[in-house]
Amino acid sequence: MKTFHEAVNRSLVVVAISLTCTAALAHSAHAQSTPTIFQTTLQESGQATPEISTEELQQILANGSEPVLDVRSALEYAIAHIPGSINIPELEVAKIMELYSAGTPMILTCNGPFCGKSKRTSEQLVANQYVNVRRYQLGMPVWRALGNTVQTDLAGFAYIVRGDHTAVFVDARTPQEFQSKTMHCAVNIQAGEATAANDDGRLPKWDKGTRVVIFANNAGDAKKVAAEIAKKAYWNSSYFGGSFAGLRRAHLLQSESERNCPGPQ
Repeated sequence: MKTFHEAVNRSLVVVAISLTCTAALAHSAHAQSTPTIFQTTLQESGQATPEISTEELQQILANGSEPVLDVRSALEYAIAHIPGSINIPELEVAKIMELYSAGTPMILTCNGPFCGKSKRTSEQLVANQYVNVRRYQLGMPVWRALGNTVQTDLAGFAYIVRGDHTAVFVDARTPQEFQSKTMHCAVNIQAGEATAANDDGRLPKWDKGTRVVIFANNAGDAKKVAAEIAKKAYWNSSYFGGSFAGLRRAHLLQSESERNCPGPQ
């Protein structure tokens, strides 16, 4: 026959197990209900249109389910934009209404949390009976900070070459092609070499905010290397959306440039 103390001890064990299980379930539920940084938004009140998270934007771009409209200026877009986005500047709302019906789901984005362009554009669209407009208000800065790469177009590449003498250009072609002909001051980095390039100085580890632009024989090859470099905390990196041949035709290789190559002095 069980003693009184045995019964009490057994009851205490059962209570302890129950409390442990309850605490574990509560912790699990809390963990599941708390969004990650990829799942969160600004959650601003009083806005005409809802926001989407970085994770949602990634899914939309992967599926091609909705147009993502970058409402910054044409030059800003050319310098760097989220791959797959379409540039229609804020002042061209009429063009959006010409291209898309009032019921079309769409995403607007611009230059981050403090950029008013996407807010103002969404308000104008709502005033014209557009009912499926959402915003990626976190915009370019947060997209990049979370390790996502961005695309640079030819006009943006030219702007960087002519105006940013601290930029680092990465030639992602083969070493043989690199040795044959490349840009003045370019460094050669292949897919899978981002860690080594960060360690050996090919990438500007002395200043992670340095603009880094990757080019190759095609945009796909450049994007692959750019995605790896972005994950090494080079938040100001991008890839050229054209080809090396296109840069050559546009006379952007700077073969005779006299400027010093960027690096620590």
